[in-house]
Amino acid sequence: MPKIDLDDVPVRLGSGYPAAFSAPCADRTRRRLGDAAGLQDFGVNLMTLPPGGWSSQRHWHSHEDEFVHVIEGELVLVEDAGETLLRAGDCAGFPKNSGNGHHLQNRSATVAVYLEVGSRQPADLTTCSDIDLMSANPHGRFTHKDGTPYP
Repeated sequence: MPKIDLDDVPVRLGSGYPAAFSAPCADRTRRRLGDAAGLQDFGVNLMTLPPGGWSSQRHWHSHEDEFVHVIEGELVLVEDAGETLLRAGDCAGFPKNSGNGHHLQNRSATVAVYLEVGSRQPADLTTCSDIDLMSANPHGRFTHKDGTPYP
């Protein structure tokens, strides 16, 4: 497999959430390593999260398994059962359709780096646990939970 040159992988800043929900994730970065490698069955993202930042809104997936591995720094995993500190070398996984809303928060004073891995299931629906927001994979647009679009 050819080596991926990180300098050639575009850096995407922010989340794409509607404005009302984007602030906690505004300074995160994502490099889509899976896309850079031409992967089709699963995605791999190299993420950076500055102090005070969130990985996403708290969410769960209907048809996608998700896995994270912390490379540098420390993050707080927030899920339905509570909070868990994750440090470099720690991993966490989230089975599809669990209903267990989760996200990562950087409460430290340094940037955290982690890998995010997930399947690419066309039927997946991402549901946010704490806010009126969801998204379906086929179109990637965020809507209210009743399906009406955000302006």
